[in-house]
Amino acid sequence: MDYVNYAMNATRFLNDRWFDAESGLWDGLWWQSANILTTMADLASVNPDFNDTANFVFKSVFTAALATNGGTWLNGYYDDEGWWAMAFIKVYDVTGSKAYLSAAESIFEDLRTGLNATCGGQWWNKDPAHVNSINNELFIDVAASLGNRVQHKRDYYRRYAEHQANWFLNAGLLTKNSTFHDGLHLATCTAGGPIFSYNQGVILGALVELSKLTGNSTWLDHAAKTAQGTIRTLVDHNGIFTETGEYPTHGTTVGQFKGVFARNLAYLQSVRCDESYVALLTKSADSIWQHDRDEDGFLGPDWQGPVHGISAAAQGSALDCLIAAAAVSA
Repeated sequence: MDYVNYAMNATRFLNDRWFDAESGLWDGLWWQSANILTTMADLASVNPDFNDTANFVFKSVFTAALATNGGTWLNGYYDDEGWWAMAFIKVYDVTGSKAYLSAAESIFEDLRTGLNATCGGQWWNKDPAHVNSINNELFIDVAASLGNRVQHKRDYYRRYAEHQANWFLNAGLLTKNSTFHDGLHLATCTAGGPIFSYNQGVILGALVELSKLTGNSTWLDHAAKTAQGTIRTLVDHNGIFTETGEYPTHGTTVGQFKGVFARNLAYLQSVRCDESYVALLTKSADSIWQHDRDEDGFLGPDWQGPVHGISAAAQGSALDCLIAAAAVSA
C-alpha cells in the first residue's frame, strides 16, 4: 500500500474543501484545526514533497488563526490551548522556526495557571468545574516536549512534566486494562466517563517525550501497557481501530479522536517497536482506503466503513492514520 500517496490525496481533498486561509482554520473549527495543523506537520515529516504546501499552511494558520481568535492562542479551555501548543511544537520540528516554539512556550505559561485543581492536576477549563484526562495529558506532553527543545529551560519543564505525570498515573484514572477514564468526579475524586481513544493516544506521546527528557525508560513501560490495553479494548475482530461504543463517532468532536491515537502510537513505535502497533495502523489504514472513502475521495469517521458523516474532523483523523501507517512502514 502506498500510504504516502494516499495521505497526499486525502490532504488535497481536506484542504480544498475545508481550509480557509483567511481565518486560518479548517471549517471554522478551533481545537480541531490545531490537530489538523499537527497532521500537516506530520505529513511534511514523512514526505518532503509536501513541504511547500505545508509551509504555506503553517504561515497562514500562524497569522490568520491568531487574528480570528482576537490576537491570542488562549481561550477558556486548557485542552484547546494544549492542542495549539503541541501543533506549534510539531511545526517547529519541521521548520526550525523559533517563532512557533516561542508560541508554544507562551501558551505553556497560561497552562500553568490551571494547576492545583480539586483532586490535584489541572482544571479542564477556566470556569473550574471539571478535572479531565485530556488536558492533563496535554500538559505533560507540552512540558516534556518543550524540555526536549528549549535547552536553557530543560530543568524547568522537566519538573512540571514529571510532577504532572506522577500525579496523573496515580490519580485513580487507570482502568484494570491500563486505559484511562475521561476524568474525575470532583465530589469523590474517583474516575468516571468513557474510555475515549484520544485519552489513550495523547498519553503515549507524552510519555515518549518524558522518557527522552529524563532518560528513564520506565515511562515507556507505562506507555506500552496503555497501548496494549487500548488494542484489547478498541479494536474490532478484523483488527480495525474503533471508538468507544459509549459515544457516537459522528460529528466534529469525537470524529477527531481516533487519529490522535494513531499519531501517537506511531511515535511510540519509533522508540519501542511492536508488531501489533504496525498491524493495527496498517490494517486500519487499508480499511480506510478500501471501505471508508466515498467516490469523491472523502473519508468518514468509522474506519471499518461504510463511509458516512463526512467532516473536516473525520478527514483529518483518517489522514492521521494514513500518515502513521506510512511512518511505521518506512
